[in-house]
Amino acid sequence: MVTVRFAPSPTGYLHLGSARTALFNWLYARHMEGRFLLRVEDTDQVRSDVRFLEEILYDLRWLGLDWDSEPIYQSRRFPLYRQKAEELLAGGKAYREGEAILFRVEKGRAVEYDDFIHGRIAVRTDDIKDQVLIKSDGSPSYNFACVIDDAELGITHILRGDDHISNTPKQILFYEAFRLVPPRFGHMPLILGPDGAKLSKRHGGVSVEEYRNEGYLPGALVNHLILLGWYPGEEHEVMTLEEAVGMFDIAQMGDVQAKFDLQKLRWLNASHIMKRTSAELLPLIKSHLTAGGVPLSGVSDEFLLRLIDLYKIRLKTLRDFVEMTDCFFRDDFAVDEEGKKKYLAKPENIENIRLLAVRLEALASFAPAEIEAACRQLAEERGLKAAGLIHPARLAISGKTSGAGLFEMMELLGKEKVLRRLRGVAP
Repeated sequence: MVTVRFAPSPTGYLHLGSARTALFNWLYARHMEGRFLLRVEDTDQVRSDVRFLEEILYDLRWLGLDWDSEPIYQSRRFPLYRQKAEELLAGGKAYREGEAILFRVEKGRAVEYDDFIHGRIAVRTDDIKDQVLIKSDGSPSYNFACVIDDAELGITHILRGDDHISNTPKQILFYEAFRLVPPRFGHMPLILGPDGAKLSKRHGGVSVEEYRNEGYLPGALVNHLILLGWYPGEEHEVMTLEEAVGMFDIAQMGDVQAKFDLQKLRWLNASHIMKRTSAELLPLIKSHLTAGGVPLSGVSDEFLLRLIDLYKIRLKTLRDFVEMTDCFFRDDFAVDEEGKKKYLAKPENIENIRLLAVRLEALASFAPAEIEAACRQLAEERGLKAAGLIHPARLAISGKTSGAGLFEMMELLGKEKVLRRLRGVAP
């Protein structure tokens, strides 16, 4: 049975590169009906922090990933690592250096393996120095602990980033020393920024948490990370995690470095938002409104659902909703200063807004069709194109130069509020 693992280190938040590693291991396990395990690499007693681990596990679940057994913790396995190191010591394959135990690397040979992404890789042992098994403080080295754990867990495939290529021949030597068959290895090119440099803060957020807080849906972030290493074809570019499981083929993973594209992520996020119903988006939108300081006391879910229906097609992130809809929750909404100069500085526009308020007040029904008819009739009487009235009116009631349909906005704001705002600009 295919058995893979993800091994986070709880010394920081879940990086996008690590999330991609977890994702591809999970995809492979689920596609092959295998097992996906978690191992917590918390041997660094100084930097490891339980709050980082809790955040990492939360982010993995948020992305839609689950695991098939309780995580194992390396910090609880120090006696096992020492026992295994002493076995090599007793067999003459290792030696002591003070309190440390080192593995003796045999020179003059090659360590070779077939990487299922890069193909055949060979490394001369002359280029590998003797390897630390147990450090002088009693903790295991990274490479040694990995091998002991992976062998015990029955890991069949190890899929990880290119930054681990140098570790693989060292780990294979340990497998050989214990007369174990190594797992298959595959190394993914690292994620780069749009400029070709290593992904960093200057390219935007680098942790899953940052994108979650910015209002990206987990399905969209997963979708983008999948495309950074595997491409199922243009017709499947927008995909769910479940669809990816069915289509995934590890043999099709690319060996070229992938660039994280924030604009592509925004496009994908908009696509995933449109696939969600307004009811599904409601609790997420409410969370972002609350985080943005929007007062929701007295605001009904029915009102919010109508508002989501109105703006869903315009959203790139859920956080966009907060800024786009501020005029529906407060009267002291932000006003676009350039728009104000363009549309409200002309006396004729102020007069048109005043006349529009008169027409709207006379309406028996404040439905979009009736509002639109009144607006267009007034524009025709004034010798204007409809836009000549719509743009100033939009700015007056929302402070913005663009947004959802004006007449639908007016209906949702309500007649009293619309009239008050129009007359606030044109008494």
